[in-house]
Amino acid sequence: MSHTRAYEKRVRRRISGRTQQFFAAAAPGLEDLLYQEVLSLPVVLEDVIQVQGGVLFRGKVHDCYKANLHLRTANRILMRIVEFKATNFRQLKKKLSGIEWELYLQPNMIPLINVSARHSRLFHSDAIESYFQDAIRLRFETLSLDEPMSINKNVQHGVYVRISDDVFTVSIDSSGELLYKRGLKTHAALAPVRETIAAATFRLAGYSGVSILVDPMCGSGTFSLEGAMIANKIPAGWFRKFAFEEWPCFRPEMWNHIRREAEEKIICLDRISVFSSDTDETACRRLADTISENGFQNTISVSNRNFFDISAADFTSQAGHEEAGLVVINPPYGIRIGTPGNSKKIFNNILKKLFHDFAGWKFALIVPQDIIGKSRLFPMKTYPFFHGGVNLVIALGRVPSTAQGRTGEPKTTKTKNRLIE
Repeated sequence: MSHTRAYEKRVRRRISGRTQQFFAAAAPGLEDLLYQEVLSLPVVLEDVIQVQGGVLFRGKVHDCYKANLHLRTANRILMRIVEFKATNFRQLKKKLSGIEWELYLQPNMIPLINVSARHSRLFHSDAIESYFQDAIRLRFETLSLDEPMSINKNVQHGVYVRISDDVFTVSIDSSGELLYKRGLKTHAALAPVRETIAAATFRLAGYSGVSILVDPMCGSGTFSLEGAMIANKIPAGWFRKFAFEEWPCFRPEMWNHIRREAEEKIICLDRISVFSSDTDETACRRLADTISENGFQNTISVSNRNFFDISAADFTSQAGHEEAGLVVINPPYGIRIGTPGNSKKIFNNILKKLFHDFAGWKFALIVPQDIIGKSRLFPMKTYPFFHGGVNLVIALGRVPSTAQGRTGEPKTTKTKNRLIE
């Protein structure tokens, strides 16, 4: 048996044929939401545990394929390689020499090493990175593979090293680019929200793609595009590539089978259900191009207009039914646009607009915690999370169906954090 065939057999036996441990990372504060989503995956996983920063689970490598394809709220999925303790560089070098890197990485490629350390005697990230790179390079120099596999230059291998109390946890990245990058947009707006946060907002709001979705400050269209994917039952990772496609254990036939299974569930809507608008004409034009390029013309409508000039009737009439839908807004706030004072004023004006023109509709807003804590024109439930260096909340509620005469301002309530149903 040639060296290459023996190597491939060892990869199948040691990696593909065994249950592995994976870690799905979440935005701080959204771990529970990701945990529920992992449990809902169309796979049978073992030892699913919510931990700080994400979710641990055990499964086969092809379960990792499915997790990358389907999870909407995960930032990245790592496969655990090894865990060991080292208190000095001599111990670290010895431990690294025993890792069979050829089972996880393509030959002749030194991966990016990502190091984070806390409560560790070894904390110099550059030195630790150098030791890992040297160990990987030396390992491959000692191997003799007859037919080195080709390498996709568009996919970068990544090794993640987490050190806590002198214990090294080493993982390989299965995702490549962060999972919020769905592969749809080639443009960005001034204050974008990540697709993973949009997906979390939709899950919390109970949006399944059936009701009308209004995205009246759409910017680059993150909410609109994510909503359209949900409405058409398109998996989160359908339009992109993943790092696991370059793993030595990657099985293209299994991946194609998983994609075919997912494709059978995709639907093509025949009427507009997602309505996008913005005052930025350029942003609207770019979003319209993205919609056209990805075949969402029958799902998303884009218009260049101001949120404060529209009402619920504009959308129910176009959608062909009278049911109330969901308004989702990521309004400008101080740290990104304008001043905190202006942000608070914009937020209050949004609530007043919803009260007067969207009676009975659900709403979801993403705003800083300090603003939501001081501005409550009607009850809402808040879910805090940390994103982009800011403490934010996803604020959910339902506009009262009765407008208290629709003549005055909405009355505030002493009930806090209660979702109006």
